[in-house]
Amino acid sequence: MAEKRNIFLVGPMGAGKSTIGRQLAQQLGMEFIDSDNEIEERAGADISWIFDLEGEEGFRKREERIINELTQKQGIVLSTGGGAVLSKDNRNYLSARGIVIYLETTVDKQFERTQRDKKRPLLQDVEDPRQVLEDLAKIRNPLYQEIADITLPTDEQSAKVMANQIIDLIDKTQI
Repeated sequence: MAEKRNIFLVGPMGAGKSTIGRQLAQQLGMEFIDSDNEIEERAGADISWIFDLEGEEGFRKREERIINELTQKQGIVLSTGGGAVLSKDNRNYLSARGIVIYLETTVDKQFERTQRDKKRPLLQDVEDPRQVLEDLAKIRNPLYQEIADITLPTDEQSAKVMANQIIDLIDKTQI
């Protein structure tokens, strides 16, 4: 990969975007940025607090501004929040400004990976978190697919193996 194109990771919560993204950036010698962490740093508060105060709509506006800004950088690996694809603008920014990798996972695996995580506002204080994940998947999975240059299932592989697969696929497909 002679020229370092931006690599954007999309997919549902618990797909491994941040973990795989860090590994990928390290192997490629690129900067890793997690859009959710960036939002938290700039707001001086965690995402749950932003959701409580501004609602999902307020959070999504912040997310759109950040993704617009971050996707204009060069040579980054960006992990996006699971709902970033809900914004048509975000989908346009991502697909136009880099290689989009959809990290696909099953609802069962998401549930397993997120059930003890208290930093998932959409899963807090709900009666049936698995149903929430299924409902989100119905809406979001087609949007991830729409903008993906490469789709990879993440359920059975380590982050290092996934990062190597992504590098190989990018090199082979010359996206």
